[in-house]
Amino acid sequence: MGFGKVLGALASVLVIVASSVTPAQAAVRQPLLPDLRQAPVGCAGGYGGDPALCRDWDVCMVTDPKDPSGDCVTSGGIRSVRLRFTTAEDNVGEGPLLLYGRRSRAGADEMQVRQGFQHGRGAPIPATFDQAERATATSMYYEPAKAHRHWHLLNFARMQLRTPGGRTVVADRKNGFCLGDRYRTADAGALPGATRDPASPEGQLAKQLAQNRCGYRDPAATEVVEGISVGSGDDYRYQVDFQWLDLTDVASGTYDVVTTVNPDRTLLESRYDNNSSSISISVQWPGGAARRPSVITEAPAVTLLRSCPGRDRCSGELKLGERTFARAQGPVAVTPRCGTTAPDESCCCCCATESPTAIRETAAAVR
Repeated sequence: MGFGKVLGALASVLVIVASSVTPAQAAVRQPLLPDLRQAPVGCAGGYGGDPALCRDWDVCMVTDPKDPSGDCVTSGGIRSVRLRFTTAEDNVGEGPLLLYGRRSRAGADEMQVRQGFQHGRGAPIPATFDQAERATATSMYYEPAKAHRHWHLLNFARMQLRTPGGRTVVADRKNGFCLGDRYRTADAGALPGATRDPASPEGQLAKQLAQNRCGYRDPAATEVVEGISVGSGDDYRYQVDFQWLDLTDVASGTYDVVTTVNPDRTLLESRYDNNSSSISISVQWPGGAARRPSVITEAPAVTLLRSCPGRDRCSGELKLGERTFARAQGPVAVTPRCGTTAPDESCCCCCATESPTAIRETAAAVR
């Protein structure tokens, strides 16, 4: 048989094999990708209301700038001023975020991380590092600090203070994350891939991730799993270590606070255009000063001008005539909602409600 006839016969075989694959089988082979959505800045995880009413942020003066979660004070040797705020990351995709860490020996400082995928609803969930298909550029390390004592995923999210033009003025010092299902997203009921059957592979995974403590008190671990189910999210409250940006040397002015999940796109997602959220704030040092005094005795007034979920720019979109106000002492500013009456006109925004807490069970104590 000539070479041309061999190729023709081979092509016929390939056509027959390809035609024998059903659409259902082809669909199973496609990974269900996560979609990481950065929740509104300063809102508790799972909050579904007006982000301008969120209260999960404050201004905190501390005496020890090296303390990652120093007590807030109003007097004494104040050496640092921090804008503290909650950040939360939702998974609103088709499939779970699955990250598997492993190191070859207990003495290695970091674990390599692979990303795994579920191939169709109801399909098996990868159980080990070897079953995860995709290598990533990130890693995990053990954090021995008393408030953590578990394995952290590096560079999962980023926080920045930027000028309205986009220049970074202050970057966060946080780099580690212990991911799990800490809350249910407000729109989970509308997500096709959200967990509904506790007995399904997705339901069993959600149960594990809700209790995930990332190798708590196990510095000798050689494998760790982290992740977020569809319709769930992972949040860090503003009182947690390094959940702040340092305002000490920031000049009075208007800025954007920008939070971004998966900033380097190390993790594979179905989309990336919802990975950032921002708020526009005004910073004003006491007495109308352009910069902080040599001795700090009072925090700058920080006013929330606008919240921009899903966007990495906010200040440039402010409209003239928007009315905002700052609350004195540990200022928290919101847009008035009680007939648009400002505080000096005898209203304290009576119809505003506190955003719900969304921390989950024992995991909250170690994050």
